[in-house]
Amino acid sequence: MKKQSLLLIVVLFSGLVALAGCNQQAKSGESNERPKQKKDLYLQLYSVRDDIKADFPGTIAKVAEIGFTGVEAAGYADGKFYGLTPEEFKKAIEGAGMQVLSSHVGRPLAEKTADTNWEEIWQWWDTAIQAHKAAGMKYVIVPWIPAPKTLDDVKAYADYFNQIGEKVNAAGMRFGYHNHNFEFQEIEGQPIYDYFLQNTDPKKVFFQMDVYWVNRGGKTPVEYFKKYPGRFEILHIKDEKELGQSGAVGFDAIFNHIAEAGTKYNVVEVERYDYTPLESVKMSYDYLIDSPFVKESYSK
Repeated sequence: MKKQSLLLIVVLFSGLVALAGCNQQAKSGESNERPKQKKDLYLQLYSVRDDIKADFPGTIAKVAEIGFTGVEAAGYADGKFYGLTPEEFKKAIEGAGMQVLSSHVGRPLAEKTADTNWEEIWQWWDTAIQAHKAAGMKYVIVPWIPAPKTLDDVKAYADYFNQIGEKVNAAGMRFGYHNHNFEFQEIEGQPIYDYFLQNTDPKKVFFQMDVYWVNRGGKTPVEYFKKYPGRFEILHIKDEKELGQSGAVGFDAIFNHIAEAGTKYNVVEVERYDYTPLESVKMSYDYLIDSPFVKESYSK
């Protein structure tokens, strides 16, 4: 009986000590949850396009609050970014505690590529390149072209990319091309994407692989990492909706082979959502933060 009473006293005392500890922790605002590891992740601002139209500064602040390192723009027009001068845009992003990484921008050739007005094209690019330099961009990226119909069209775009890359390099930045899924179709026995990779100068043109669209094109990112090592300086990390939800994109395999790709930066993009855009973006950010196969940084 005495042993049982002593045991009861010990149990009660231990419970009181634990309760006191919890109360003290609650008072001090502390949590048992360990802070999440900080990782270098960037957001393609197209992910929050409607929010930006309604409230640019508020949306940028929320993106920074989620934890993103920096942003990729998708709102260049007439020398401005989202209606802001390059200097104003840079100040807004850096003022929120983030970095300006890259921008999606482009000027397609004429429908019949041979009819292209090259003087007009290069005047447009000269303005765009200077604006991107003033905004502090590291990368200038063509996000889309009209699907080529002939091998001559494919060749014209490969040559075009090399020329843009030379101009962008001269301004101290890097030039890249972002794919969709049509590039994995063949024209005269040549996969469009492979032709671009084989006929562009690696010193002038890198490829921003969109891993979701590669998957939709019937290929895998890893096979391209192995076939064209070092060409994919930036990845677009994307899924059907929120990252990791579809199960169709093998993110673990992608990140486990990322060294072969030559990747320095990972840009999250969420085009379609099951929740509000910012909620979906945060879920996607958390997925990568919580994934042990994603390293802290790939640029160091």
